[in-house]
Amino acid sequence: MRGPGTWWRGKSTPAKVEAYTRGSFHFFAVMEVLAAGVPVVREIEGGPGAVLLLLVCVHAAISALTVSQAVDWVCGRREQPVRTLWTLGAATALISVVALALALHGPGGEEARSAAGSAIGVVIVFGVGIIALGLDSRRHVYTLLAGFAGGAGVVAVLTGMPVLGALVIALLVLACCGFITFTAVFSVWLLKAVYELDEARETRARLAVAEERLRFGRDLHDVMGRNLAVIALKSELAVQLARRGRPEAVEQMIEVQRIAQESQREVRDVVRGYREADLEVEITGAQGVLTAAGIACEVTGEAAGLPVDVQSALAWVVREATTNVLRHGNAERCTVDVGVAEGRVVLRVENDGAAGASDGGGGSGLAGLRERLAAVDGTLEAGRVEEGVFRLVAEVPLAGAGVREAVV
Repeated sequence: MRGPGTWWRGKSTPAKVEAYTRGSFHFFAVMEVLAAGVPVVREIEGGPGAVLLLLVCVHAAISALTVSQAVDWVCGRREQPVRTLWTLGAATALISVVALALALHGPGGEEARSAAGSAIGVVIVFGVGIIALGLDSRRHVYTLLAGFAGGAGVVAVLTGMPVLGALVIALLVLACCGFITFTAVFSVWLLKAVYELDEARETRARLAVAEERLRFGRDLHDVMGRNLAVIALKSELAVQLARRGRPEAVEQMIEVQRIAQESQREVRDVVRGYREADLEVEITGAQGVLTAAGIACEVTGEAAGLPVDVQSALAWVVREATTNVLRHGNAERCTVDVGVAEGRVVLRVENDGAAGASDGGGGSGLAGLRERLAAVDGTLEAGRVEEGVFRLVAEVPLAGAGVREAVV
């Protein structure tokens, strides 16, 4: 059974911020009904109170719909919900006018008028704040605040309130709406920033892979370019000599064979150099990268003194594990442990926030690691060991460790 805690831990950091933003502003709709609708029913009896309660509930429903569409727009999943924003603005103004009419001419005494006045304030404040979620510029936000604050002041004057009192009303609406609007604008900024940071982290990981591929491509080009050019020239010369019946053609083809074998050896050296990596350097680099990404990384054990082939194989494990931690899940901590037990070097990389991590063996990265470890008689185990915890364990024997040369 997946409980609420599992559902929450299974989300990435951007998804958590998005869920928190949605939940907070959806709760505003509930607060609106409780703060404005319930007092209206209690203090304004009969049909007018029921009508105003219904209007408040409708406004809360439109507000909840606006929150959903505005957050989707902020996250880039839909276009700006312009019609819904205008609908919420019109509903806010209309319900405020109806509540004002009940406050001035409706049944009941002072308490009824107070309940209707409170409904006006709640509807305007929550309506303006939620509309601000879907606005794309400061100018629009300022216009929204000025419009509702000025409108409240003008309506107050039209109902016979002194100018000074109307000004106080306008400033009060401006202050309350400004506070909740600032909350909405800050929430939008935070949500966008978190998603942009997450995208930048994934881009950084992809760029690191691309840079390594480019380096390997350059090295391979430098090795093969010259030799292939020489082989082409000597092959052409051998063809010409063979057509003339000259015995030197055999010597040229022998030279072509020698250059081809030399090229094969040089390619093996390039591939071997590409595969070889220093375990201690990789662990230090992984710790720095994870710490910079806000993930606490603890390293235990000693990597120095291990055979070169063992270090090279395990260094690739650390590199791939670090990439997985950065690109998948929502890790807050990671531990790297290197130890020797019963003639085998054991490397353990463990991190939390593994709900979105790759599975225990289906990823191409893990398959590639298994191939590298198999070359030194090593093994790899990867998977979740408990709720939200992913562990990768690589074991390589010390005795007889040696990388088998791949046939290129």
